[in-house]
Amino acid sequence: MAPIEGIFTPTLVPLDERGEIQEAELRRFISWLIEKGVHGLYPNGSTGEFTRFTVEERRRIMKIVVDETRGRVPILAGAAEANVKETLAACDAYAEMGCRAVAIVSPIYYRLSPDSTYAYFAEIARRTPIDLTLYNIPLFATPIDVQTITRLALDFPRVIGIKDSSGDVAQMVRMIAAIRPRRPDFVFLTGWDCVLVPMLLAGANGGTNASSNAVPEVTRRLYELCRQGKWEEASVWQQRVLELFDAMLQVFEFPDGFRAGAETRGFNFGQPRIPQTGNQKEDRTRLANMVRCLIADFELIAKPGSCPVRSPMPVPKSDESNLDAKVLVDRIMVELGKRGVI
Repeated sequence: MAPIEGIFTPTLVPLDERGEIQEAELRRFISWLIEKGVHGLYPNGSTGEFTRFTVEERRRIMKIVVDETRGRVPILAGAAEANVKETLAACDAYAEMGCRAVAIVSPIYYRLSPDSTYAYFAEIARRTPIDLTLYNIPLFATPIDVQTITRLALDFPRVIGIKDSSGDVAQMVRMIAAIRPRRPDFVFLTGWDCVLVPMLLAGANGGTNASSNAVPEVTRRLYELCRQGKWEEASVWQQRVLELFDAMLQVFEFPDGFRAGAETRGFNFGQPRIPQTGNQKEDRTRLANMVRCLIADFELIAKPGSCPVRSPMPVPKSDESNLDAKVLVDRIMVELGKRGVI
């Protein structure tokens, strides 16, 4: 089976002026992401606004993505539903479509105990026809603690990995230490772009990174630099990705900033499904220009004339690339702390 490793894009969905799915634009976007080098696709995730689509629309999105992908990269299908029955129905549908695996979020709305969380995933793992990854996103759903993750990994071969969007590097280290010696094939993915490099250094297999909707070349380069042990260069790129990620995440209603970023690359993402005030619509133009300036710093698009003057992004020489990894991680973590990310 295709490995789940590297950069998986949590795929945005283009909409028209009525808020309906633009199939032709979605197909064009999917092929572009693959051509730009992402290792896999993750439709119907948080960035893909799964809660704002109906069940039928989520199935349609997946069919379009699978058909357009044509087996070029593996697909990790978002199968976050409200209960076990609907989740298993999604697992059945995505297995039939040929997806590599599904990502299942822990129960939402009601916060469950660790035992109840284990029982929820265990019931799905016993009955699913497709491999599954746990999806830990404590901001929106019941947290999955290390002990529960370890129990599920050791008890069920169908549970093949975890997508962790907590941004907690220490949690990742604890998970890997608890599971990898006993389950070497278990996959660890980070869903938090601003700690991609520290997570890879900690031993993660890759990430599901929203920024890859706008700068897939950059997120892939970050991954490859880390795999090559070029931590100095990776740390420089990580800080620039952090700046872009903050701009797309913090000043827009999620995930509209990532839609604005993807639009700079030549795509029409239309209007968001969530209603907006007139002031928000006016602000979007100004904010989108700020995102365009940041993406232009990567020399992927032309720089607008209104951008502030910035120094060129320093890229260290190859003989400097083997700086002690701990020093680099410490630098990144200090910067993240200053920004209030961790």
